[in-house]
Amino acid sequence: MKIHEYQAKQLLAKYGVPTPKGKVATTVEEAKAVSREIDSFPMVVKAQVHVGGRGKAGGVKLAQSHEEVAEHAAAILGMDIKGITVRKVLIEPGIDIQQEIYLGVILDRATQRPVIMACAEGGVEIEELAKTKPDAILKLGIPPTYGLRPHHINEVATFLKIPKSALADFRAILKGLIEAFYATDGSLAEINPLVITGSGHAIACDAKFNFDDNALYKHPEVSEMRDDGEEEPLEVEAREKGINYVKLDGKIGCIVNGAGLAMGTMDIVKHYGGEPANFLDIGGGAKSEQVAQALQLITSDPNVNTIFFNIFGGIVRCDLVAEGILTALKTLPDFNYPIVIRLSGTNDEKAREMLKDTDLIIAPTMSEGAQKAVEISHRAA
Repeated sequence: MKIHEYQAKQLLAKYGVPTPKGKVATTVEEAKAVSREIDSFPMVVKAQVHVGGRGKAGGVKLAQSHEEVAEHAAAILGMDIKGITVRKVLIEPGIDIQQEIYLGVILDRATQRPVIMACAEGGVEIEELAKTKPDAILKLGIPPTYGLRPHHINEVATFLKIPKSALADFRAILKGLIEAFYATDGSLAEINPLVITGSGHAIACDAKFNFDDNALYKHPEVSEMRDDGEEEPLEVEAREKGINYVKLDGKIGCIVNGAGLAMGTMDIVKHYGGEPANFLDIGGGAKSEQVAQALQLITSDPNVNTIFFNIFGGIVRCDLVAEGILTALKTLPDFNYPIVIRLSGTNDEKAREMLKDTDLIIAPTMSEGAQKAVEISHRAA
């Protein structure tokens, strides 16, 4: 789960991280009111979207007057940035930037610990810098047994050449960043850029936070920050129905039980020259209602031209999956998608018997099912 910049800054401020005192506006009138409240120029008007590249897209503008704040807000609100419509702007006082730094924390699954990433070149795409100048980035693992210690902070500050005047602020920022990351089950936390100001202080000029979806049940205050308007509508609908779904760009809709099998299904579809339209896991104990919901969800994607069911009946019963398919077909009168089904495991013979008088294509193996789905998809394209 992602949150907006302004929300990330509010979260970090709770953990002692200095941030600009800005406010969010959703209309030009609100932007005018915020401008008058801050009343310190220059001001920055920043689009709030869950994608990068705002500055290049014209979503970050500097204003020298209240009138300019209103003009910039009017231009940015409603702007399309990488397919997302801007519905909020953050208005902040300008910062006297003398130095920009990248500071982040990411969960490294290989070492099973949080890793601090720091670079003296802030305001850049850290992924690109990692390719072109890997030595410019410090990567420091935090031992889970005793966490962040003063010597870690000193090592990062030394690497970044933080001036003495900003050391106290920097210690508070790194400590607060790590504490917020741990406390909310973060998967990524970034301050980019962390700015050293002309007066010698350090401040979080921009912030980004991602969270582990599997831990959100422990953090209702974090869940409340979710902005469904920034997410793929089908993914939002799937989450509300309890279905694990991620939209992709292909044409073969995949409905599978089990996350591992779902990943394998996408791989084998690509292996035979097709493109999966989604990751969709109906779960190991799926009932017929969930199968019907999954099918309705898949067919809401206009890119889909073929559907591939790949079901291994361990906990889930194949006959319940077949029942769900038949139920869904009755509720979708205009349904005209070819469906390829591979059913194997508990009650698979009963399931095939239930489906034998339909137009559905039954495949004996996963490989044959994927090949058939790809063949049909190519013909329909």
